Amino acid sequence: MDVKELQHVNEDGLEQWKPVLKAEFPLSAAQVESVLGALGVDVELARNEYVLDQLLGDVVGPGPDLVSVEVHKRRGHVTVGGAMAELTELGTERGAIRTIAVEAEDPNLVAEVVRNLGLQTRRNVNVPRGLKTLIRFGRFAVIDVGTNSVKFVISECGKDGAWRTVVDRAEVTRLGEGLDRTGELNEEPIRRTVEAIADMAEEAERHAVAAVAAVGTAGVRMARNGEAFVEALRERTGIEVEIISGGEEGHLAYVAATEGLQLGDGSLVVFDTGGGSSQFTFGHGREVEERFSVNVGAVRFTEQFGLDGVVPAERLAEALNAIAIDLERLDGRPTPDVFVGIGGAVTNLAAVEHELATYDPDIVRGTVLDRGEIDRQIELYRTRTADQRREIIGLQPKRAEVILAGACIVRTVLEKLGSESLTVSDRGLRHGLLEERFGRG
Repeated sequence: MDVKELQHVNEDGLEQWKPVLKAEFPLSAAQVESVLGALGVDVELARNEYVLDQLLGDVVGPGPDLVSVEVHKRRGHVTVGGAMAELTELGTERGAIRTIAVEAEDPNLVAEVVRNLGLQTRRNVNVPRGLKTLIRFGRFAVIDVGTNSVKFVISECGKDGAWRTVVDRAEVTRLGEGLDRTGELNEEPIRRTVEAIADMAEEAERHAVAAVAAVGTAGVRMARNGEAFVEALRERTGIEVEIISGGEEGHLAYVAATEGLQLGDGSLVVFDTGGGSSQFTFGHGREVEERFSVNVGAVRFTEQFGLDGVVPAERLAEALNAIAIDLERLDGRPTPDVFVGIGGAVTNLAAVEHELATYDPDIVRGTVLDRGEIDRQIELYRTRTADQRREIIGLQPKRAEVILAGACIVRTVLEKLGSESLTVSDRGLRHGLLEERFGRG
């Protein structure tokens, strides 16, 4: 039995651990109490025979939610630059991971060796967190870097495999501002986005997440300097952003929608509109038949037609016509039995319909948005400046500039598919990614 306790984490992310117990089995009563104390279990309550039986089985006693895992370890040691480097392979029934640990009493020496090994941009992950990732247990974070907003979720996976949301929020950073004009992500939007993601990374660390998955969607994908943005973000935050395809976006949206709503076996379309593109996935029940992405997003049409303030009816008609042309791929398709919409545009439209001064996912989830309500809101936004839109109850203030374009895209999709309404899911790509990367399915 080898027990260590985390004592300190410095500004470089280096961790100092203190040995608490190292003993062979069988353990003495005092040693058992030491182990239970390190696990956060109330030792007095644990004296109860029933509680001890639980602890010796698959623990969930009066302390935190715990699981026992059989781990096989192979390791070797080398000396690098005066510090000890331990190379380890940890294996469980769910797979294996390889790790490298650099150890020395001098933290400056550790930092120097890590830099010399080219590992300075990698996130420091201790063994408990690495094992949690491997067995899909504990807290995990997902960051979805979109063209208009960055979405962030932390969820906790328990022993039963069920998710419990800890944090779920979005920050509108307008990363794609000016992208349609220049073909590149511009300096100020990049700064806003990097700062927002840095805050999310710090929040994830405070919540002791086992792992973070981050993806970049249409804006990052289309920009000439998308890879440079990803590299800058890695250096600033240590977060590795994967640029995913439009097809993968659609797949993750479909996973989120089908997990979040009770759906029948009929034809289903999942529609996810963002700042830079829209994704469509067609299927029956949970079976995907086709998915594709089109470069139809709220940021682009807002900038192209000046939809961020009061808009003359003639210009609105021009914008709707342009959106319809870009969505020609939907022409001639049958009306689906179930039509689900996800993303910031549809959730904001639902929140405004319900006049939610405080966003409530339980009310938004399952809302049926029909053409009449969307037309009402289009007129509401068309006749108001951005500041006046921000006064509308239910509308996220930072979405005031792009909500009219988003509503026009939703309205056009409904018309193209011959549907009178859609069902809103407040789950999105980030929830699909959470399930794909860290779920136990």
